[in-house]
Amino acid sequence: MNRRVRRWFFLICACAIFGLFVSAVRQMPTFGHYRGPYGDILNRETVYERHITDVVTAVNFDWRGIDTLGEESILFLSVIGTLVLLRKPSSEVNDSHDENDTADKRKGREIPLPSAATRVATLGLVGPLVVFGLYIVAHGHLTPGGGFQGGVILATAPLLVYLAGDLKSFKRIANHETVQIGEALGLLGFLILGLPGMIRGGAYLRNVLPLGTSGHVFSGGMIAPINVCTGVAVSAGLVAVTYVFLEHTLETRLRGRR
Repeated sequence: MNRRVRRWFFLICACAIFGLFVSAVRQMPTFGHYRGPYGDILNRETVYERHITDVVTAVNFDWRGIDTLGEESILFLSVIGTLVLLRKPSSEVNDSHDENDTADKRKGREIPLPSAATRVATLGLVGPLVVFGLYIVAHGHLTPGGGFQGGVILATAPLLVYLAGDLKSFKRIANHETVQIGEALGLLGFLILGLPGMIRGGAYLRNVLPLGTSGHVFSGGMIAPINVCTGVAVSAGLVAVTYVFLEHTLETRLRGRR
């Protein structure tokens, strides 16, 4: 298939998708006019039955928890696939690191360090960002947020270390076995938490923990620990992907300078 055929094929598919998008937008209800009973049922029953105040989290980790488990599995497999495609054997990595270290010291090829203001701003934000990410994960069943959102926030903390110019510290954080183990343990924890309900004769992911009091951190039964497992898996996976992409980009850039 030559370039002209591929271009026409892309244009036809793009027009078809755009037509479907426009049709879907035109059929959307106007603001404030919700169609269907499901949203009203969830708003009415979530606090009473699950003792949490964030309906979206109840939908993600309880009402349709198996779907969320599938989404997290897709993320896990995507990260593994990215690492397999972009990472090189250890022997090649060591050789390339030696060459890169030599190339960085050559005249005219030094990577400029960030300014003092950038270093202070980025490093000063690492601590508050980690605390904020942990808050979003831990309070996902009470306020908007959760494991997916908090995990993304936590994953940006090592990136700030890289932006501050501390590449060695970033490598120690991101290229560590703990990161990959953390992603696997996060998904495994989600899987294991669904088993007690089946052991007790119920459905998978059925709650077996005390529901607690609505509005308190220790409420919602199994939703809170599942949220934490999701946050661990998402943050670890994104850190691993960020590292391998940056490593690949830096290596390509150095090769282009030679």
